[in-house]
Parts: sequence; structure tokens; C-alpha cells
Amino acid sequence: MAQERARLRLVDVAEEAGVSIAAASRALSGSAGVSDVIAQRVREVAERMGYVANVHARTLAGGASTSVGLLVHEIGDPYFTEIASGVLRVGARQGLTVQICHTGRDPDNELAQVRTLIANRVRAILIAGSGFVDARAQAAVKKELQAFQASGGRVAVIGRHHLGTDAVLPDNTAGGRTITEHVLSLGHRRIAFAAGPPALTTVADRLAGAGQALGEAGLTLDDVPVVEAAFTREGGFHATWRILEEHPDVTAVIALNDDMAIGVLSALRARGIAVPGEMSVAGFDDVAVAEHLSPALTTVRLPMTEMGEQALLLALKPQSSRPRRRSTAHTLVVRESTAPPRE
Repeated sequence: MAQERARLRLVDVAEEAGVSIAAASRALSGSAGVSDVIAQRVREVAERMGYVANVHARTLAGGASTSVGLLVHEIGDPYFTEIASGVLRVGARQGLTVQICHTGRDPDNELAQVRTLIANRVRAILIAGSGFVDARAQAAVKKELQAFQASGGRVAVIGRHHLGTDAVLPDNTAGGRTITEHVLSLGHRRIAFAAGPPALTTVADRLAGAGQALGEAGLTLDDVPVVEAAFTREGGFHATWRILEEHPDVTAVIALNDDMAIGVLSALRARGIAVPGEMSVAGFDDVAVAEHLSPALTTVRLPMTEMGEQALLLALKPQSSRPRRRSTAHTLVVRESTAPPRE
């Protein structure tokens, strides 16, 4: 029975009582903003279900917790490394410790990590990286985070998610347009895209921007190869192999993140194809290593460290009535990996 009570959550009481999570929280804490009738009903439901208020929730509401959680796809990915550095920088200034968890872009794993962070009594949860195009993929996480916020916790995300929380939004669509315009301006028309899974909002948004640029050049995404692979270095390598085998006339490859672009360069090097002499390559993000590659990578720069800083600063603010949005800028960084196609 004790274990069953431990598994009961505020959201369960709210659903049973037919009220919002916020109303249930106010009713059980004795706060204003809920009628006596509703408060009594919630208390009766909680007593019948055996719900015991989470003492940690009150700790969160009082701001006493000194740790925050950061969920990333993989800390070894340079994109997330730089975001984490921004979170850690603000955390150090605020006297907070940061717990970093890996999700592997798996919704089930994301849910498990969120629950672990809540159990570890973090003050705030940050989710970095892409959301999912299908909102249903994160429905369970959204429900968990709503209960966490109702109990005093705070949440902020980086990227486009369907979680209804404060968010820092990278300039993905405009950036996708910019990098594609650059490659087109060099004279390339036989362009291929090394893309991550289309279920990710980051991939969808960057491809949407690319489609806008192609449209102005009289092309569409249906006219060019879009090869889907893991959104990783290895994925970029395998995507390039397919491009070379199935579309040998391609003169430029645009990878939708720099990690994939590094894999593209590796595959071309293995095949003895000169960059940019025989094939131009472009990326997206401008991770720290991009300028030190050979050749140095043309890419779109996002302020990743600043994005991490902004996300934690948002999470440290009191919750607002509506989710706050912070949009970033982007910058085209032209280096040696792109050039006009060979005649």
C-alpha cells in the first residue's frame, strides 16, 4: 500500500477530481484562487486515493533546491556540449549544480529521465534539442512536466517542442534557407541533403527553410535527393555513401547539422573525392571544431552557449501566465568547404 501511495501523483488527484493540476495544488496547499467547494472535493479525493503531498514540492516552491536538470541527446555531440557549457556557466553564477541526462532522442527514455530528475528534487528541468513533429510523442512528458510545474518546479526547453513551456527557439527555418541560398549562389543545382529523421522538428524546420530557397531558384525539395539517416557523424557518413551511389551527379551536399557534415567529409575523404574541388559541403550549427576541419566547414552559426544561458535564466524566472519565447539569430559562416561547381 505504501508503494501504491508513493506512485500517486498530483495529476492523478486532479484528474479524479475533474480539476486542473494548478487548482488541485492550490486546494491541497490551502492557497487562494480556488472555491471552497472545489477545495473540499479535491481534499476528499486525495484522502480517498491515499495521496500524500510531496514535501519536495513545497521545497521547490520555496526555491530551496540548488540543483537543475539538463536533458540532452548526447553530451558527446558538440552541439549539446556547447549548450551545456552555457547552462553550467549560469548555474555556477547562481550557485546551482547541474545534472545532465542523455535521452538519445527517445521519447520513452526522455520520460524516464524527467521522472528521475523530479525524484532527485531538482529545482528546474531544461530540455535541449529537437522536439517531435508529432505532439503525441511527448504527450506523457508534457503531462509529467505540467505536474512538476504545478508543484513549484520550473521548465524551459531549447528548440521547438509541444510542451507548452518557456522556450529558446533557434533560427532553424531561416538558417536552412540561408545555407541553401549560399550553395545555390555558387552555381550548384545538383544539391543533396544529408538529413536527420523527419520526425524531429529541427530537421523539419531546417528543411522547410531549404525548400524556400530552392523555390526561389525554381526547384523544390522533391527535385533534389534528401537522404535520411541518424542525426549524427555516423549518419552523415552513411548518407553520403548513399548519395554517391544513387546520385553520382551531385555537386554539393548540405548536412543539416555539423556532426553529420563531419561524417560527410569523412566519407568523401574515404572515396578520394576532393572538397571543394569535386564536391562542396556545408553544415549547420558552427560547433567549435568546424573551423578546424580540413577543409574548414562552411556552416550556419547558432549562438549555442548563449542558448543554454537563456534557457536556464528563463527557468529561474517566476512562472508566467503564458509561455515565454526567446528567438535566436543566425549567421552564415563561409569557409573553405564550399566553392563553385567544377565546369
